[in-house]
Amino acid sequence: MFTNPVIPGFHPDPSVCRVGADYYLVTSSFEWFPGVPIFHSRDLVHWRQLGHVLDRPSQLALDGVRPSGGIYAPTIRHHDGVFYMITTLMDEPGNFLVTATDPAGPWSDPIWFPETRGFDPSLLFDDDGRTWMCGAREKTAKQYDGDTEIWLRELDLTAMKLVGEEHVIWEPVQRGGIWAEGPHIYLVNGRYYLLTSEGGTAEDHAIMVARADQITGPYEPNPRNPILTHRHLGLRHPITSTGHPDLVQTQDGDWWSVLLATRPYGGPASGPLTMAAVRADSGYNLGRETFLTSVHWEDDWPVYDLVQPEMPAPALPTHRWPAEPACDHFDGPRLSPAWNHLRTPREPYWSLADSRLTLSLRPQTLTEWGNPSLIARRQQHMDFAAHTVLEFQPQGGESAGLALIQNDEYQIRFARSAHGLTLIRRASGVDTVVAATESHAGRTWLGVEAHGQDYRFRYAEAPGEWRDLGDPVDGRILSSTTSGGFIGAMIALYATSNGTPTTNTASFDWFEYQPI
Repeated sequence: MFTNPVIPGFHPDPSVCRVGADYYLVTSSFEWFPGVPIFHSRDLVHWRQLGHVLDRPSQLALDGVRPSGGIYAPTIRHHDGVFYMITTLMDEPGNFLVTATDPAGPWSDPIWFPETRGFDPSLLFDDDGRTWMCGAREKTAKQYDGDTEIWLRELDLTAMKLVGEEHVIWEPVQRGGIWAEGPHIYLVNGRYYLLTSEGGTAEDHAIMVARADQITGPYEPNPRNPILTHRHLGLRHPITSTGHPDLVQTQDGDWWSVLLATRPYGGPASGPLTMAAVRADSGYNLGRETFLTSVHWEDDWPVYDLVQPEMPAPALPTHRWPAEPACDHFDGPRLSPAWNHLRTPREPYWSLADSRLTLSLRPQTLTEWGNPSLIARRQQHMDFAAHTVLEFQPQGGESAGLALIQNDEYQIRFARSAHGLTLIRRASGVDTVVAATESHAGRTWLGVEAHGQDYRFRYAEAPGEWRDLGDPVDGRILSSTTSGGFIGAMIALYATSNGTPTTNTASFDWFEYQPI
């Protein structure tokens, strides 16, 4: 058996490819840098992060990108010894491709396709030696928001240019269907299969399939569409929003699919349940995560198993990677790939000298569309504890500390300033101080412990002498059901001078994250 999700926390829009006995997977990263985390597995269940595909500023400019903008829906493919990753930088400049011979990198600088429009591009390397690109876009003469179509065009791999005629091969199959997205085309037993999702990326998400004898169509929809959705299971099912899949065949001939889904939690335990109640009383703090389910074939159509929290594992040798330490002592030459920056860093505001993380205070703050001095990692569990120790001598309006971030308008900041320790809840762009205490210690231990949607913040001025700061904060503001967008909650270490130039720094000796 295995447990879903196979990659927990904010890892949406998974795409997978197999090279021999090795599997490689990428996910969306939106406004976070580096872009496109890449993972490696040998059994489709246990994944280790190799790094990021887009790890240089020359590859990814996220300056001023809106929350939930940036990198959408990458696709990874392998052909003739080369890995290809194609994706979209929303809202401009659009679709691009990078290549590598080693999935751990380095990857090339982007090759752009300015003549394409839309999002979610994908590639198919056909048996006849031709290469095809497809993607999703809203129609030029759309009749409603989300009135979309899937386009297809040949790609000349030598010139890296699109050539030949463009073909529109698909529209949403439901009357008034919205947001046909995430298209992938597969060649299986001489037929072309187009896999897409519809209905938006929330609870109505659904997977559709069509097939054709030629790649340009016409495509025949499966009469049993959708072939996977959880919208009919009701709002109390532990897994919702299933969609945006990618198929992979194992070396033994079995078929599996990675896909995104969400785990709502913290809602009412009983009583009438409505969508309004779910959105008001529960949350998707973990974001859209990467799940795995099995696929088999009937009448030459793929048939999906429902996505369950526990499922029979693939018939592959179990391959567990060494467990990552719960505590990061910042004693390596570079940050762990678990850490991210908010938008593209244009200057080295962090240092790992002396086996500690030191952040330079800069004027940028967490409440704007900038690149503040912070590093952040994903919340990956409903119940977790995170701790750190901060050394900081604040001056004027400076502050540093621990934060949980959904976006610039929704966050919780546990800040050390010249006035002491302050717990700030930010919702709809408005800061509210929910608790504060005087503290003038230069060395302060900070922690947050979450049990469901209750986030309790604690501090200590000597090892082990923990005290609560205020009552638990309602974590539902960290959910996309409250804030909008496509992001999961991020846990950050940060420092800011709040608009004033300074040479001051804040240091963190270590950071520990563990499920509880």
